[in-house]
Amino acid sequence: MSGSRTTYGNGAAPSGALKVFFRSWAGRAHTPTADRVEDKLIVGMQLARTILGLAAAVWLVAAYPLSGGGQKFVLGKLLELAFSCGILAVGSIIGITAFLVASTPDRRRDFAGRLRGPISAALLLAAGPLCIWLSVETLKGDLIDGEDLKDIFSTVTGPGIICTVLAFLTLAIGWLAALAVLLGSSVYTLLATYLCVFTCFLARDVHQLLPALISPLLVWSLFAFQMFNGPDVAAPPEVLYTFMLGGPLSVTALSVWEVRRLRIRHGITLRAALGH
Repeated sequence: MSGSRTTYGNGAAPSGALKVFFRSWAGRAHTPTADRVEDKLIVGMQLARTILGLAAAVWLVAAYPLSGGGQKFVLGKLLELAFSCGILAVGSIIGITAFLVASTPDRRRDFAGRLRGPISAALLLAAGPLCIWLSVETLKGDLIDGEDLKDIFSTVTGPGIICTVLAFLTLAIGWLAALAVLLGSSVYTLLATYLCVFTCFLARDVHQLLPALISPLLVWSLFAFQMFNGPDVAAPPEVLYTFMLGGPLSVTALSVWEVRRLRIRHGITLRAALGH
């Protein structure tokens, strides 16, 4: 189904609270330059496509039964989000590397100075799974268990009931804290993954053309993924493939239009971006 795909790509900055949150989350302030402009029409077109895609996805799910159960559908969307994040991470690395290699030395130094955003986004995203792993290991008792705590406290209080009580209380508090971290880091990871996908890992901070060049890679990769994984709903083939193709075709068309508008309206071209 193309609906969830149509909520990704094109690198439009999140609006409202999401934009403020992600900018503070990445620890940076956005400073427009000659090749980073704010075009309200581009943002509006991206937002309109996202809303239409989301509405179409909701209608499709409401109009036709799910191919599997609700749990399978949710897990499939989570897997698709993770796949999108991986594709965009690879695409961003390739795109940014190509910009650095193909640009002139002066532009290369300029682009290198803009890498803080994408690197920060990647590191902050990685912090989520790391916290999940640490909390799970703590809950399983693989990091530290009751016997280890008893040994630690016995060096201070000596063996006995006090040592046992302290070890139990510490273990219980640690277990509750690990559970809280697990829940919080799971929500954080989902939000961070969505934001990284939505903003193409802040590739726009390196150059405004990058999201438009990377987004088609994402949507066509997702199209291939869903062709291999099977449809989410039991819809007629003509309806199903119309929706499956709608996402990649609309994103590709919008990306081509965005590149053209940046060239005509703002004089931003790939040749100029590379300093040639």
